[in-house]
Amino acid sequence: MGLLSEGTPLSWPETKKLAPHVRKHGVQQFLNHYQTLKDRTVHCLKWGDEIEYTVVKFDHANRKARVSLRGSSLLTKLQEAEEKNPKEVRSLWRPEYAEYMVEGTPGQPYGWLVQHFNIVEHNMAYRRQELHSLLEKDEVALSITCFPRLGCLDFTLPTSKATPTSGPSRSLFFPSAAITQCHPRFSTLTTNIRQRRGRKVAINVPIFKDLKTPSPFIEDFTPYGDDADKSHSEGAKPDHVYMDAMGFGMGCSCLQMTFQARTESEARVLYDHLTPICPILLALTAATPIFRGYLTAIDCRWDVISASVDCRTREESGEVPLSTDRFVIPKSRYSSVSCYLSACGTKYNDLPLVQDPDVYSELIEAGVDAPLAQHIAHLFIRDSISLFSEKVDQDDTKEMDHFENIQSTNWQSMRFKIPPPNSDIGWRVEFRPCEVQITDFENAAYGVFIVLLTRAILTFKLNMLVPLSKVDENMEKSQRQDAVLTERFWFRQNILSRDCDQGDDSTLMTIDEIINGKEGTFVGLVGLVRKYLNSLDLDTDTACTVGQYLNLIRDRASGKANTAAAWIRNFVRSHPEYKHDSVVSDSVSYDLLVACHEISCGKRQCVELLGGTPKSRTQQDIPHALHKILSKSKCQ
Repeated sequence: MGLLSEGTPLSWPETKKLAPHVRKHGVQQFLNHYQTLKDRTVHCLKWGDEIEYTVVKFDHANRKARVSLRGSSLLTKLQEAEEKNPKEVRSLWRPEYAEYMVEGTPGQPYGWLVQHFNIVEHNMAYRRQELHSLLEKDEVALSITCFPRLGCLDFTLPTSKATPTSGPSRSLFFPSAAITQCHPRFSTLTTNIRQRRGRKVAINVPIFKDLKTPSPFIEDFTPYGDDADKSHSEGAKPDHVYMDAMGFGMGCSCLQMTFQARTESEARVLYDHLTPICPILLALTAATPIFRGYLTAIDCRWDVISASVDCRTREESGEVPLSTDRFVIPKSRYSSVSCYLSACGTKYNDLPLVQDPDVYSELIEAGVDAPLAQHIAHLFIRDSISLFSEKVDQDDTKEMDHFENIQSTNWQSMRFKIPPPNSDIGWRVEFRPCEVQITDFENAAYGVFIVLLTRAILTFKLNMLVPLSKVDENMEKSQRQDAVLTERFWFRQNILSRDCDQGDDSTLMTIDEIINGKEGTFVGLVGLVRKYLNSLDLDTDTACTVGQYLNLIRDRASGKANTAAAWIRNFVRSHPEYKHDSVVSDSVSYDLLVACHEISCGKRQCVELLGGTPKSRTQQDIPHALHKILSKSKCQ
């Protein structure tokens, strides 16, 4: 979601002129607040999740599904309870990039009690039901990563057309009406990324070559209004699905987790040791084999989003020599982590790091240590790409908007989060790679697994570190078709000793070996989590719930249960109307989304996806009183 400042958005030329101002004051804001907050200690674990939902309207008579552009009006109603009594609500709702999306989080963070694992799935189900209660006939809220026919003709309701020569994105496929109308930040980002880049974004995803897929696959864009000389689609590559707008990336949905650490140094440890886990969880949660109505040869959204917000100029991307720009930048704003932050982690920083030398010097002179200084200096090689006139001049001792302006538009696989001003919140880290899953059971399973993994990392002082170049290699592999079964990933063998002098102990492993272990040589992450759980006094209900979640993780890693991407691909390829030409038609998409809805609300069982019928006790109606008791529990 990012920073949602109120005010009047500035044009790109105005924003560009103020880029040095934002950087200067952003650094000063960080320094002021870091000096005040660096020693903040909290004793209570708090954590939470974010899920982005897609609102879909079914036309049952014509077997067609469209995204419903009602996100802004739905948010107005969803946020009424929070406005009246923010401390008592069970869910919070925020806008997302697209007008067909809304983002839901728990009303209060989960805490340190093991019983909180019993209410995660129930809270997710409550959110889904709360959203459904406001929907019209034949509308549903789906937790899917990408609407299958996003960008195809007539994919929105009400019908809206793309405008290739006007509007924020000037897309052939993605209409301006599909960008959320409830906050100007998103359309401003879209315009400014395109103008800063000097051309439209160009996203090319390899087509899945089925039996009757043309070879080479070259799409005819004339139905979309492309002009005679194809100037609007010059970025399309043969044998690829072409997309040309921020909406194709930021219009995707995900599952994200945030954890509060006890101290700033503990937050750095979590940030570093979760970084190598990011590609593993991306492959495990893979859920996106379809883009713009075509089956593709990838399973994940990550690189699509990366390309959709890539605002680098030709100079910055290294296409032409530097002349007016400051740096050659190897990655998009949306990317994997570029540097570790802890003392042990810095020894594995083997990637060339582009950083602003002036920012780095200022931070060092102010007493910030080198690992954190280079992290901030790396973030600040970017320009602000969204600025509001009312927020240009700020009190750097009290406000953080200029810092967050840069921080929140560096969309990396992990995010290191300074406590917000005027709050009692501690240092936090955000785990960002996971694809959202079809059911609440799956999303709860991954969320609980990740938070338990953080506890195991801290309790057993685990060492997950591998060189960042290998993490990047893993991120690339994790998005390939069936990566969870067919790829091998760099992972550390001796994770039971956090000896900073051990050096690189990584070897290539399958995800099954990483998650479930390799007899005689590697215990596996599920095994470590179970070892941690054995040290706790778990009640029967919690043990049952967590056990079923871990079973799903185990089965996905071993291949006993499909990833969502594999299940979707199999569904399409086995559909009687699919012509084995890679095209996901309206009717096939309709049946797929009906199936997703029925699975998500329990009307259809799907052993292939879930590895058996989940019997989690959190599906019972847990009284609201239990939520209140748990949310108000104090650390002991």
